[in-house]
Amino acid sequence: MITTTRNRSVKSIKSELIKKSREAIMAAVQIYNNPQITFKSETFITLSIIAWTYLMHAYYRGEGIEYRYFKKKGKRKQFDKTHRGADKYWELEKCLDFKDCPLDIGTKNNLKFLIGIRHEIEHQMTNQIDDFLSAKLQASAINYDFYIIKFFGSKYSVSKDLAISIQFSEITPTQRKQLLSTEKLTSNVRNYISEFEDSLTDFELKNNRYAYRVLYTPINANRKGQADRVIEFVKPDSSMASEIERVLIKETERTKFLPGEIVKQLQDEGYTKFRMASHTDLWKSNDAKNSSKGYGAQVSKQWYWDTQWLEFVRQHCKNAGEQYK
Repeated sequence: MITTTRNRSVKSIKSELIKKSREAIMAAVQIYNNPQITFKSETFITLSIIAWTYLMHAYYRGEGIEYRYFKKKGKRKQFDKTHRGADKYWELEKCLDFKDCPLDIGTKNNLKFLIGIRHEIEHQMTNQIDDFLSAKLQASAINYDFYIIKFFGSKYSVSKDLAISIQFSEITPTQRKQLLSTEKLTSNVRNYISEFEDSLTDFELKNNRYAYRVLYTPINANRKGQADRVIEFVKPDSSMASEIERVLIKETERTKFLPGEIVKQLQDEGYTKFRMASHTDLWKSNDAKNSSKGYGAQVSKQWYWDTQWLEFVRQHCKNAGEQYK
């Protein structure tokens, strides 16, 4: 097989973009996990946005998608330039808004949230925002590892380098109250968070791709080897779960959606021509209310769909192309 000069150039540039992207995300994680640095979240956000930008550029480069700004002059493209004559490439927000962006809605919302926070911290000094953003930063890191593997293979995974931060003391009730208080947030950041999350649907707000939340609780080790585990996952119906006073998240409890909520969710994602009739035709043609398929359940004479069906509908709309746009 003969490799052309242009193909070698594409591969070389894509490889360099991936390398720079991984370096940026690793720097973000290392700084965030450094106990001597107090400007953690701000630095993580800045570096991770750079990492995601390079990652999306590498993906678009490999797909042959033009991610430089240009104007059409007849049949020719006139590329926009910086004042020093360099090509202008898409910023991350433009990459996310591109109609063929491959990222899921939760990941897009997470990144758009972080972009907005970055805009706020560029114009005003922040103070102790780490505790209020950690779920979003954790989600962004996990999302990054998921997509770099999906796009380019497991050899590029950074998960082996992501570590759990060690805490040197228990969280007291007083500390917990301070952590949950928003008084430390500057007004611009507090207002931005409120406005952004008010614009999200309930499904989007609870999406782990948007914010990754984990419950920690102290446990006593009753078996050999158990004490060596920093994290132990417990099923709600297991004997160990009875030792925990309250189980806040049950893995067997799925989010339920009414048909109208499914339709609205897809319309919010850009499939504006996907209507209730489209949804009805889809579930009927796929016998989706057959209980054996696990797409939903009947509750008090009302059918509720779960997230598995939502993903099915989303994939259907994506495959349909412009039919619903």
